[in-house]
Amino acid sequence: MHSSILWRISALSALLSVLACTSPAQQNPAQPSTGDPVADAARKARAEQKTAPKPKKVFTNDDIPSAAPASAPAATDATNKNATQAKGDDKSDQKAPDPEDNPKTQAYWSKRASKLRAKLAAAEQELDVLQRELNKDDLQYYPDPQKALMQQYTRSDINEKTAKVAAKKAEIESLKQQVADLEDAVRKAGGDPGWVR
Repeated sequence: MHSSILWRISALSALLSVLACTSPAQQNPAQPSTGDPVADAARKARAEQKTAPKPKKVFTNDDIPSAAPASAPAATDATNKNATQAKGDDKSDQKAPDPEDNPKTQAYWSKRASKLRAKLAAAEQELDVLQRELNKDDLQYYPDPQKALMQQYTRSDINEKTAKVAAKKAEIESLKQQVADLEDAVRKAGGDPGWVR
């Protein structure tokens, strides 16, 4: 029995030695092997990079020079300014005023009213959010007994949100008063109160 085991071990070692001798013969003699797969992969990547085609040039707006030099428009501006000054002397102050700057036009009052209404709408939305948060805090359950006791004693978060709601309500009332005052201002300026509605 010992002889059969000895015979198998010697046959296995002979086979392994033959395989070990043939393995280095299969490698490419141009590329030395270090036995490190990372180094071999790096060498292979470098070789592929040398044979890879170069990427094509992509042109962007930064690569293209501007069409006109900066000094040319400055010279033409100076000549145009002299020409407009000569024409400006003939038509002294005949510019049409912007209708949004004239307090006698509907555009002026509509612009002011739309700004006030936008502020009012934003304030009303903020008030709605604050009231929801306050209602949630009124019904909220605190699983931490320390926090629950503290909130029963001080109610600081509810008091803060109540103060914020009161301040936002005062702001909304002020904005509503400003809208009403704007209607009065239109009437006093000789305009139609429907311009701000």
